[in-house]
Amino acid sequence: MNTQNVDAQELAKFSELAHRWWDPDSEFRPLHQINPLRLEWIDTLAPLQGRVVLDVGCGGGILAEAMARRSAKVTGIDLAARPLAVARLHALETGVDNVEYREVATETLAVQSPAMFDVVTCMEMLEHVPDPAAVVRACATLVKPGGWVFFSTLNRNAKAFLFAIVGAEYVLRLLPRGTHEYARFIRPSELARWCRDNGLTHEASRGLQYNPLTRRYWLADDTSVNYLIACRRPG
Repeated sequence: MNTQNVDAQELAKFSELAHRWWDPDSEFRPLHQINPLRLEWIDTLAPLQGRVVLDVGCGGGILAEAMARRSAKVTGIDLAARPLAVARLHALETGVDNVEYREVATETLAVQSPAMFDVVTCMEMLEHVPDPAAVVRACATLVKPGGWVFFSTLNRNAKAFLFAIVGAEYVLRLLPRGTHEYARFIRPSELARWCRDNGLTHEASRGLQYNPLTRRYWLADDTSVNYLIACRRPG
């Protein structure tokens, strides 16, 4: 198994919280709140019903299970065993049987199963690995010609530092301190270049906004902090 493109501290950090993954009032509350937004955006651009879908860096399975509920056949992959165990248990408890979880590196799966998936998602994961460009390359290999690849991550600028780290981790305490490392944030231009270099065409972008007073998230055109991009592999 290729586990070189992984940060052991990052795996440990999320593994320690694995038992709280499906608690909507836990440290993962933001993921539960934004999941309907990203799910609808994905499903609008690439209708999920009947699709074969891969969720890279699936963690405890919040997005993977939601996509399975849209009648997709979903595989979720991660290198953190404890969140994967939580994901499997939750799917079993809720009766979602069209999702499976595997402990495998993205790059390894790309060698094993190239052009296997109609849709590949990689959300809130790129900023947690040492070599995000390698993950983008693997995702481009895993998607079928004509298929869709979705990424979400954090922009690298002063506003993102203020909002995503100072605001979210220290002031509002939406996330545990140390969740993000500013140096690993990724500018949209960098992510777009990695996509182009691996044969993906950019189709759409959206920014994720948050109002701390109403505690409401929504998608908008502003990609200066959190953002999502959709790409396609030419048919």
